Amino acid sequence: MSEPRDAGPTYLAIDIGASSGRAVLGTLAGGRMEMHEVHRFRTPLIEADGHLYWDAEALWAETRAALTQALQAAPGLRSVSVDTWAVDYVPIGFDGAPLRNPYSYRDLRTAGRLAEALRLVGGADAVYARTGIQFLEFNTLPQIVADVRDEPALVARTATRLLIADYLLYLLSGELVAERTIASTTQLLDARNGGWAEDMIGALGDAPERWPRLVAPGTVLGPVRGAALPASRSNAPLVLATCSHDTAAAVAAVPAEGDRPWAYISSGTWSLIGGELRAPLLVRQAREAGFTNEAGLDGTVRFLKNRTGMWVLEECVREWAAADGGRPAYDALLTAAAASPPLGGTIDLNAPEFAQRGDMEGKVAAACRAAGMAPPDARGPLVRLVLESLAESYRQALAQLDALTGAAAEVVHVVGGGARNGLLNQLTADACARPVVAGPDEATALGNLLVQARTLGDLPAGVSVRDAARRSARITTYRPSSVAPARTMALSQQ
Repeated sequence: MSEPRDAGPTYLAIDIGASSGRAVLGTLAGGRMEMHEVHRFRTPLIEADGHLYWDAEALWAETRAALTQALQAAPGLRSVSVDTWAVDYVPIGFDGAPLRNPYSYRDLRTAGRLAEALRLVGGADAVYARTGIQFLEFNTLPQIVADVRDEPALVARTATRLLIADYLLYLLSGELVAERTIASTTQLLDARNGGWAEDMIGALGDAPERWPRLVAPGTVLGPVRGAALPASRSNAPLVLATCSHDTAAAVAAVPAEGDRPWAYISSGTWSLIGGELRAPLLVRQAREAGFTNEAGLDGTVRFLKNRTGMWVLEECVREWAAADGGRPAYDALLTAAAASPPLGGTIDLNAPEFAQRGDMEGKVAAACRAAGMAPPDARGPLVRLVLESLAESYRQALAQLDALTGAAAEVVHVVGGGARNGLLNQLTADACARPVVAGPDEATALGNLLVQARTLGDLPAGVSVRDAARRSARITTYRPSSVAPARTMALSQQ
């Protein structure tokens, strides 16, 4: 990312993932967004009373710190928006204050709640035909059942619920809204008419009135409230709801062009593998394959499958850091992985045992033994195994995507942090037998910034968000190789 320039309008994207958050200042110059990171932090997770929570107060403090840093770097800041992960929410009382910290989707309170929710609302076929959302134990649908069953007194005091990004937008602007791309992930939205599925919500024992009004991506919510501004400021930037869901923002910045069918992998802690459709695909085969229909920019549908991403490797690195007394060098791990021969097979990183923290290296070894393979005997081979297993997971998901949509993707766009992982991208190109176009690596922040610019009418005439994304990012193409990808990585610059 470059240093900010004085010329051109500036915008702030506050992009918060499940592991870390960052604030990126964007300056628009000639249809190209120049980005500069002004603040970074770990996403605050609290373990208390046997539960996992997100620290809402700390998230707000980091959001304010990000805004302060951005205003110091760019006093003429035009606007700000926030995107986060999906499904988790903050219950808001009738006084407008949060009633408790939001539970993390990794909290175990939803175990068994999905089956209970489906019994209440007519079964899996009916729910998928209505919402188009894949069935996950941690989704908002089972979280609401957990609320109603376990915290009825708190539910009675709940005036509304705000998903995490929309909660931070509320604190910035004072507006209670549900931006459509993130609201679509809850499994409580009607995929056809785009409104809340009020009868389903009622069948869960909840009240539809507890969900706020829906707004489209690219909605101006108003100026930053005075309480959120540094004391020295009087003129306030605008608060925009762009794509509150981080994956929607990332997909908006996929640098696809032309009419060729394409697929994307939004690669981070999770991997989201899918395509962009004009209408939801609500057939039973899509449900059984685990695909979901989430709202995208401009009325598009993100038809995708949620797979484990870098989570297993991130957890191994965290455990190694604790054992070593310091975080191991990531580049050194990848170099060791590239120098390691394949183990002769892969493991299923989407298996339930990998979902929770704890002894991740031991879980990898156990999965190898269960598959009849010798476990890796060093960190380099273990990293190689994880990356090869990710590439195989991508291959399987893309084959399903091709079959369901009836259009084989000719190219795979990898966006997000995984776009920087050259070994994984080459392994993916080889496994999927098609070119992998990697970049932008900061796709979520870039999509957020470009939607802000478009909303305020700042993009040059005839320049789309994707046109501007291509102009703004470094993009690398990995082509399938006929030799071991660890030895030959055929790269070309676009």
